[in-house]
Amino acid sequence: MAINPKKHEMPTQPPLERAKNFREVALGYSREIAVKEAQRCLNCKNKPCVEGCPVNIRIPEFIARVKEEDFEGAYDIISTTSSLPAVCGRVCPQETQCESKCTLGIKFEPVGIGRLERFVADYHNEHSNKIPQKAEYNGHRVAIVGSGPSGLTCAGDLAKKGYKVTVYEALHTAGGVLVYGIPEFRLPKSIVKKEVETLKALGVDVETNVVIGKTLTVDELFEMGFEAVFIGSGAGLPNFMNIPGEALKGVYSANEFLTRSNLMKAYLDEPDTPIMKGGKVAVVGGGNVAMDAARTALRLGAEKVYIVYRRSMEELPARKEEVEHAEEEGIEFKILCNPVEIIGYKNEQDPRDSKNGFVTGIKCIKMELGEPDEKGRRKPVPVEGSEFSLDVDVVIMAIGTSPNPLIKNTTSGLEVNRRGGIIVDEGGLTSRENVYAGGDAVTGAATVISAMGAGKIAAKSIDEFLKNK
Repeated sequence: MAINPKKHEMPTQPPLERAKNFREVALGYSREIAVKEAQRCLNCKNKPCVEGCPVNIRIPEFIARVKEEDFEGAYDIISTTSSLPAVCGRVCPQETQCESKCTLGIKFEPVGIGRLERFVADYHNEHSNKIPQKAEYNGHRVAIVGSGPSGLTCAGDLAKKGYKVTVYEALHTAGGVLVYGIPEFRLPKSIVKKEVETLKALGVDVETNVVIGKTLTVDELFEMGFEAVFIGSGAGLPNFMNIPGEALKGVYSANEFLTRSNLMKAYLDEPDTPIMKGGKVAVVGGGNVAMDAARTALRLGAEKVYIVYRRSMEELPARKEEVEHAEEEGIEFKILCNPVEIIGYKNEQDPRDSKNGFVTGIKCIKMELGEPDEKGRRKPVPVEGSEFSLDVDVVIMAIGTSPNPLIKNTTSGLEVNRRGGIIVDEGGLTSRENVYAGGDAVTGAATVISAMGAGKIAAKSIDEFLKNK
């Protein structure tokens, strides 16, 4: 049978329709399309796609089961290495990881690995009533700080080995960045909730509204009887550009903006935490978070949304699919531009405006790409005399985040780098005995799947340490 050179398209909501609602944009493969896509897999002996996956999902094996229409068997295979298959199938950058290694991709488009993983996970969630079996308790207790992808992965891997695991989450909903950072139209909250419930069925306890470093300290966790602690607290401290006008009303970090929308229900008709009513928005940055913020602003009623990015379209770090969706929805890209000032006005008679004033625009300068640096990336250079302004009412800074210093400042013996990331060895062990870390708390803002990979590594190290204790 001849191989289809292109991967099967993912059905989506029409752009003009989806830009006005928070329902999931990608609709998922049907059973028939999933089987046809699985038939494109060459089932390579050396399995290069597995090497490209940070959690080493047994990709050719689960795809072989999809070919046979044994979807539950496929799910069982994925679950041996991944605790969050429905999440990964939606938000992982497969094009730069597993799919970039696909042998079929040398000549044709690679197999739609992520789309097949999503299909399998969704099929299981819709059709299976199977309750995960708890492992026999092995007598050891481990605390997990943070319920994001690294924390949940570490918790799941340890629970399957019989550890009594308790996850501590600072916010009122478990899931970390999966629920407060990624919008509903890209990752429905019900999907994350289902994945968390699966972990609870394995025996994982989840305690919300507990801020480690405030409510409890790492030292107190050991006093409570935990023998190891994994820190997966993420990178929730937003970065700003330190340009004039950043204190104006209407300037948000992407973290605040997305958290208000996701967890504080700013998308309701009469929200308690409103963000905007119409107006124009500029989002500064070019990553996935910038795309999420821009597309969320559109759905919250913005009249016009700009992405302001200092490099070219070819260098946008966001997933290709997210950029394409943003363009289809009408978001305008101002590339090779960099903000130099946020403009505002002050009304002395308005009591709300007694200090800084409100945003009225953003002043930018055009950029051009200079000579490549040591990594081969061309550095953007300002073009003299090219300043221009955009009339906007809201500015969202999506230029990255850093690890929150709270845990560092309240935990003795914990070494961090100059950016605030916790320093760990290859097994995830920190400079503090029996304390491990992974994900964005170590690396700064990165991908969901890389954080999951770090959680797996730490779980393995914790297991080896406590078994030999």
